Amino acid sequence: MEGPAASPGPRVPRAVSRVLWQGPVEPLVFLANFALVLQGPLTTRYLWHRFSDDLGYNGTRDRGSCSNQSSDPTQQKVETLTSHWTLYMNLGGFLVGLFTSTLLGAWSDRVGRRPLLILASFGLLLQALLSILVVLLQLHVGYLVLGRIICALLGDFGGLLAASFASVADVSSSRTRTIRMALMEACIGVAGMLASLLGGHGFKAQDYANPFWLALALLIVMTLYAAFCFAETVKEPTPARLFTLDHHRSIVHLYMTPAPSKSRKHLALYSLAIFVVITVHFGAQDILTVYELSAPLCWDSMLIGYGSAAHHVTYLTSLAGLRLLQCFLADTWIAEIGLTFNILGMVVFAFATITPLMFTGYGLLFLSLVITPIMRAKLSKMVSKSDHGALFSAVACVNGLAMLMASGIFNSLYPATLNFMKGFPFLLGAGLLVIPAVLIGILEKAPDFQQIP
Repeated sequence: MEGPAASPGPRVPRAVSRVLWQGPVEPLVFLANFALVLQGPLTTRYLWHRFSDDLGYNGTRDRGSCSNQSSDPTQQKVETLTSHWTLYMNLGGFLVGLFTSTLLGAWSDRVGRRPLLILASFGLLLQALLSILVVLLQLHVGYLVLGRIICALLGDFGGLLAASFASVADVSSSRTRTIRMALMEACIGVAGMLASLLGGHGFKAQDYANPFWLALALLIVMTLYAAFCFAETVKEPTPARLFTLDHHRSIVHLYMTPAPSKSRKHLALYSLAIFVVITVHFGAQDILTVYELSAPLCWDSMLIGYGSAAHHVTYLTSLAGLRLLQCFLADTWIAEIGLTFNILGMVVFAFATITPLMFTGYGLLFLSLVITPIMRAKLSKMVSKSDHGALFSAVACVNGLAMLMASGIFNSLYPATLNFMKGFPFLLGAGLLVIPAVLIGILEKAPDFQQIP
């Protein structure tokens, strides 16, 4: 899909199109994540039951005695097929999105944030529509992979986040930018919590169509909001080609070209810090449920739900804590405090053998999510407004790569270390978080760039 070709002469700014209501970008992020979280576990459950029907497997896992796990070979085949097709969807989306999110993010610096928000919203809508067709018509599950790839081609959730964070950076001052970034993170967390509760309790066990229809309705509303209600934050958008290497070059220039207003060392090291933090967060999240289900904790579904709620509440406690601490401390110190409590929480998880200790670990994470908005805000202050889209599309790629690495590392390490220390992956995560803590401290002590308000 290609935008209008650039004219041979100098670009002429075009007026920002009128909208029905000058709305903020946060509702888009909320609706998008709500729809995605609603569909994620639902798709996994659908694949499980679809392969179970194909293989004639009617059993369920008995968690009444968590020390005796089922070793039914048919169940193992179902688990393997479900895991493989989930991996195909994730890989397809990531590999395609790695190219398109960088392309579209830099493109939005010229044409405006609204076109990318509309494209990404429409891509998510098409993915939900294909999922509905697979469920209703019993199409081959490969169409789920196709839907994931189509969504990635149009920007996916990563592209939507890149445009959203860039739009916040466009209109916020250096003083308010960090709290606006944290508010975006809180929208993601609250949407995830509500969607998890609805998905777990609002629908019947094998009711697949209705949740997908709900997600589709939300995504239609989101697409219409992006088209007619979002207030464009690029003041003078100009026509620009979509398929051109100039967009990728603009991202490379952010990190490779020295300039008085930014330091490529700072950009690269802060991006590394974000990568490590996201890897630990998502890696720990991937294995938490299995860790809690198995001995010695042996949590039931109710305790798992309480644990999930405690995890999502950290989005709100981090937002409130950040707002309070900004009255007394600089953002760098707040990030260091957040990392310290995050490390302590991981250490407690590693040695938790009883339920109260596990919830103590969750409690220590109450400031764990102040880190990424602070680092995003710092990154945005190192580049001009005309480079915000390129910057946050690069951060989206870092985010996607971190999630992919987290899934591979932590899910491989957890079974490999069960024999000598079950909680070792959490201990490793605590050690890895020392890296961004040291990097942030060093970069704050040796600033060699001029922040752009």
